[in-house]
Amino acid sequence: MEIWVSQLFNGLSVSSILLLIALGLAVTFGLMRVINMAHGEFIMIGAYGAYMTQQVFKSNFSTGLFDAYFPVAILFSFAIAFAIGYLLEITLIRFLYGRPLDSLLATWGVGLMLQQLARSIFGAPNVAVASPSWLDGGLTIASGVVFPYKRLFIFALVALCLFAMYLYIYRSAAGRRMRAVMQNREMAACLGISTRRVDSFTFAIGSGIAGIAGCALTLIGPIGPSIGTYYIVDAFMVVVLGGVGKLIGTVVGALGIGVFNTLFEWGTNASLGKVLVFLCIVAFLQWKPMGMFAVRTRSLDQN
Repeated sequence: MEIWVSQLFNGLSVSSILLLIALGLAVTFGLMRVINMAHGEFIMIGAYGAYMTQQVFKSNFSTGLFDAYFPVAILFSFAIAFAIGYLLEITLIRFLYGRPLDSLLATWGVGLMLQQLARSIFGAPNVAVASPSWLDGGLTIASGVVFPYKRLFIFALVALCLFAMYLYIYRSAAGRRMRAVMQNREMAACLGISTRRVDSFTFAIGSGIAGIAGCALTLIGPIGPSIGTYYIVDAFMVVVLGGVGKLIGTVVGALGIGVFNTLFEWGTNASLGKVLVFLCIVAFLQWKPMGMFAVRTRSLDQN
């Protein structure tokens, strides 16, 4: 029984990380239809944002205040990824809407430049980010079953980000404008909505959430310039499997991939488990090409 509980917790842990990483991509790719291959590099920016915040607190504050650095790091990672995403959108992405191949190649090149910039500033070797002391240890459920506080904190962070995104997209005026632009850009412009401003802000929000994901990944292990490349494929799989443009689809997709990946790895090994997950996704998309939760609009029905 303890083994099953541990494996289920591991699966949910993987799902929570995938969900946090895919949330930003669900905005840029799912809602804006921009294939952002630099999404992994925004994760890297958030991770290095946490590293820089740690260094500042270590150099300028006492040991007692050091544990307060991580909440500040989350905000800083979001802010710096948001700012860089906004700059990227107004200088490059806005000229590539409706050109998926061009946006793919352009963002891939941007990702390579950001990786090289990180190597030039921080060096090629991985660096470690010390977690605050209040995240050390774990919650003992039963004999041999311990839930680490770091993983539980990531659960809470994912839930908070998901709730904030829900409120923004479905319960705010800015979210309604965003959904209007993504569903029918010409009609939204005729009604007086600044589509360019909506595009810039939406892309920046997706980039900022990727920055938060990078900050959370520092709790799991060391970080480096290529940390984002390990997760970009899984993030796209989550969005496509759940259904492009559906927030609930992203949640269910991350949950399914994370749990099944853990179960397959437990029964076989890491490599074969990943292959089995890929095969299951391919088979499912053959049955439902639009994903679990398809968006139905007049513009899609006409295509």
